[in-house]
Amino acid sequence: MENRHDDSGDTHKGSPLHTHGQRVTEPVEVRHPLDPLTAAEIAAARALLHREGHLGDTVRVAQLLPLDPDPAWLRGWQDGDALHRRVEAVLLDIASGVVVSAVVALDGAGAIESDRVIDTDSEGQPQYLFEEYERVERIVKEDPAWRAAMTRRGLGDAIDLAFCAPLAPGYFGREDERGTRVIRSLTFLRGHEQDSPWAHPVEGLVVHIDLTRESVIRIDDEGDVPVPEAHGNYTPAAQGPARSSLKPIEITQPEGPSFQVNGSAVTWENWSFRVGFNAREGLVLNSLTFRDGERERSVLRRASVPEMVVPYGDTAVGRYWISYFDAGEYLLGKNANSLTLGCDCLGVIHYFDQFVADDHGHPVKIPQAVCMHEEDYGILWKHTDTEGNTEVRRSRRLVISYFSTIGNYDYGFFWYLYLDGTIQLEAKATGIVFAGAGVPGTTNPHAPEVAPGVFAPVHQHLFCARLETAVDTPENSLYEVEVKGIPMGPDNPYGNAFTWDERLLSSESQARRRADPSLGRLWEVRSSTAHNRLGHSTAYRLHPHTGPVLMAQPESSVWQRATFATEHLWATPYRSDERFPAGDFPNANPGGAGLPAWTAADRLLQDERLVLWHVFGPTHVPRPEDWPIMPVDYSGFSFKPHGFLDQNPALDLPDGGRHGSGGCCGDGRACTCH
Repeated sequence: MENRHDDSGDTHKGSPLHTHGQRVTEPVEVRHPLDPLTAAEIAAARALLHREGHLGDTVRVAQLLPLDPDPAWLRGWQDGDALHRRVEAVLLDIASGVVVSAVVALDGAGAIESDRVIDTDSEGQPQYLFEEYERVERIVKEDPAWRAAMTRRGLGDAIDLAFCAPLAPGYFGREDERGTRVIRSLTFLRGHEQDSPWAHPVEGLVVHIDLTRESVIRIDDEGDVPVPEAHGNYTPAAQGPARSSLKPIEITQPEGPSFQVNGSAVTWENWSFRVGFNAREGLVLNSLTFRDGERERSVLRRASVPEMVVPYGDTAVGRYWISYFDAGEYLLGKNANSLTLGCDCLGVIHYFDQFVADDHGHPVKIPQAVCMHEEDYGILWKHTDTEGNTEVRRSRRLVISYFSTIGNYDYGFFWYLYLDGTIQLEAKATGIVFAGAGVPGTTNPHAPEVAPGVFAPVHQHLFCARLETAVDTPENSLYEVEVKGIPMGPDNPYGNAFTWDERLLSSESQARRRADPSLGRLWEVRSSTAHNRLGHSTAYRLHPHTGPVLMAQPESSVWQRATFATEHLWATPYRSDERFPAGDFPNANPGGAGLPAWTAADRLLQDERLVLWHVFGPTHVPRPEDWPIMPVDYSGFSFKPHGFLDQNPALDLPDGGRHGSGGCCGDGRACTCH
């Protein structure tokens, strides 16, 4: 890994440690087994695959991911040891539809460790290629039946500027869709090259495409609803000049940020971790530890968001089949944005460039894919005593984030580390709501009207976080904790008493759980052997920020394919090949893969290397205020220490006054901060 200097105010140019100013870290040299993939490694993997005959002229690389080392091996790894770098490549022959999954060892001369042909009928299809998006538009626009449908609707003159959206098909077991690679396309119009197509849906026109044969399977053409005419553009050119009433806010850190960066390794206050990244999950946090005195104490081995599903609740012909798996079908990391100072990230920033493989397996750099900075977060703790003396300390958090754009939606994933030992994940959904057309002023029970003639279907964004826990020890146990009232009687003579219940979730079947805010339900991860000064097991608690789980019915196709989204919590013992909650290939998968298949064995969880799978996210009933571009919808969860530490770990923070002052106002008096 290499730190690249991007700010002339940095006095540490050439040093591997980032202590002041702005820098960008680019993965160039691998120094740790958990470092992100470099361009050289991706190129080496491609060369090996080509040498062994896996990359012919018609073979594409649908996915190339690093494979994590075994946690037990990693605990014993030291600087200078072999890195044991391996990648998994999913190879698609676009001419025949044959799919091969190959594991490539990169150490030394390199080798193909294994390869197998994927049964796409039972296991599903690989992720979509970028080149297939262009192929979809060509196939649609060359099809006589589509052109006739457009002409019949009076839209023949709009064909050239039409946008043919490439959309994952779901799975319905149709005979004409078996044994091949399917994608569907909906049509949207544009008045000019820069026009937002999402405001002009051609309702009731669906093109079902065989990508392998490059042909149209069939077309659904229902109704003649007029295409909404009003634009959905949101730039200043369309919406008028920006307001001038907002005054600037400038964030400065004259002495530089408080974090240090050395390759992928980051330290900030008591926190240490490694920044990881891959084409599917995007941002990954590895080896999170919290320093307690002289001890570095482990909290999480790995944290990521490996999947999400976006199911739609509309019965219309153009939307009943929609249930996008944005990681497993489209690759969140491969679609990551290059982040911009002052827009995506504000303050003194450290960026991390990342590399992914393109459709041909060549390395592609995503500049500034990950952003890291500090934020003030208000009051952390405060008290005014009976003498009027005030002690107050401000909170601060470290933000590690990235954004991914999948079609009309944009997703930000923001990991926050706090001074009190809390970890938080916040997902930010924005972009443009997916819409169909209808008769203005009418009512649709599945799609509210958000603009004249524009009807946006109800839908969900259900994210699944994957947390490999290591609270003080590699082996942990999982408990459910709830508050409960106590009936009037000897245990509650005055009626005011309540208490809490703790229940061991000892097996996978017991750990399939729904959140319940009426009971304050949360889940506690306890160390198997470590104890605090009170003699209790050290622990962290997962606090859900509750929303609905999957709203589709159990008999539906999406329920079978996205079963992970039917519970807020799953837990499994760690297995290296259990990485994605909907399975390795959710695209056109008939269902049952991933968590439901793994947990059918009902494996034991007590004193195990645990993996928590937590589902969260917004259920969206669109509103006019979401149009033409949607303000951010926030969702997430917190992972908080509970008996992990012996006291508040932030007692040693400096006060909010000047360095060396006696208190909030410099003399210990109670005061008003300005």
